[in-house]
Amino acid sequence: MSETNNTRGNRKERIGVVISDVQDKTIVVKVDRRTPHPLYKKVIKVRKKFTAHDENNEAKKGDTVRIVETRPLSKNKCWRLVEIISRAIVD
Repeated sequence: MSETNNTRGNRKERIGVVISDVQDKTIVVKVDRRTPHPLYKKVIKVRKKFTAHDENNEAKKGDTVRIVETRPLSKNKCWRLVEIISRAIVD
């Protein structure tokens, strides 16, 4: 009588810019967000760097990408690349 649901839980998604693609199958993504200061309520810009898994080494420096939370893949890597939203302009 019991049915098993194979639905996954909600996973966090972030959109950011690749700032490093030197490592193999790993990219570093900078995510900017705007949040009010807890006391003074001024809107401030908060930046954070995430290390994400890029299986095919597709993303390059300057690309805008979407990353999603996943199981821990290494000591610092618990995000993976979902899609490349826009490519960097190469001169």
